[in-house]
Amino acid sequence: MKYLLLGYTSAAAWDAATADVPSPEALAAFAVYQRFERELIDTGELVSTEGLGHPAVSTTVHRTPDGMVATDGPFAELKEVLASFAVIDVADRERAVEIASRIVEVLGEPIEIRPIMSEDFTA
Repeated sequence: MKYLLLGYTSAAAWDAATADVPSPEALAAFAVYQRFERELIDTGELVSTEGLGHPAVSTTVHRTPDGMVATDGPFAELKEVLASFAVIDVADRERAVEIASRIVEVLGEPIEIRPIMSEDFTA
C-alpha cells in the first residue's frame, strides 16, 4: 500500500533553516535522513521524496465568480508549513508509522501519513 508522508515545519523554523548557511545541527540531521533514505531505497519501500520550495514562492489557484485566479503565496497564513513529502510503498499502516517515526526522531518535525487512493478510489 502506498502512503504519502507530509513533513511540516514551523514557519519560523523554515526561515531559520533557509538562511545562507545551514546550522551544524541541520546538516547533521539531513545527513542522517539521507542515510535512512538509502535504507528505504534498498528495501524497495521509497517511491519518491522531495523537499519543497519556500511557501513565499508558491502560487495558489482558486475559483472566483470571474473564473480561476492564480495568486502568489500560500492560500492561508499558517503557523506550520508543508516542507517536504515522500511516497512510500509498504505492507501496511504500521510500517508507514514506523518509517514516519524514524523521520520525526531525526528531524524533530511532525509527519502526516495519508494513504494514497488506488485506481478504484479506495485507500
